Amino acid sequence: MSNLATEIAQSLLQIKAIKLNPANHFTWASGWYSPIYCDNRKILSYPAVRKQVCEGFAEIVREKYPDVDIVAGVATGAIAHGVLVAEKLGKPFIYVRSSPKTHGLSNQVEGEFWPGAKVVVIEDLVSTGGSSLSAVEALRENGCEVLGMAAIFTYGFPTARENFAGADVRLDTLSDYKTMIELAAREGYVREDELLTLQEWRRDPANWKRTE
Repeated sequence: MSNLATEIAQSLLQIKAIKLNPANHFTWASGWYSPIYCDNRKILSYPAVRKQVCEGFAEIVREKYPDVDIVAGVATGAIAHGVLVAEKLGKPFIYVRSSPKTHGLSNQVEGEFWPGAKVVVIEDLVSTGGSSLSAVEALRENGCEVLGMAAIFTYGFPTARENFAGADVRLDTLSDYKTMIELAAREGYVREDELLTLQEWRRDPANWKRTE
């Protein structure tokens, strides 16, 4: 998977799904300041990268979860990717909302599933893992057996590893932050001093502040 991780990182940088701005910063929804922003929804607009991601996911599922019954996507960013993977594998697809609907059937898990169904969850991005694991919890509460999760990209934060371990959820990713910044430095996307900023942010993202 190491070659695939590099190839995916290269694709994400090329289509600017990953934007690096060490000289300034982005502000995440959490309020964190960050020299990186990842928007994997862009992948859907690039057929070759979309296919690359789908095939990478399918490889993970075939190799590590051969007895999967259902592919699930986390709303909203991973719904389309999950559908593509389910189609490629010939499996049913469901998706998980961030919270139950406030009308109709009040579903949080949408689609057809059954008690004991073996589910692999597709996610687009893992930061701390909070929203991803909320989807896992919803599936478990609805009687599904979650075999694991596969995501396009992870920042690799220690808190995410701890959260996934605490929830007893296996996480496989197509690429990761370490692979990406090494490639970015090698390919000239960032200078050496900018690489140091990216590494510094990764060590303590919650308290990172851009140097004026």
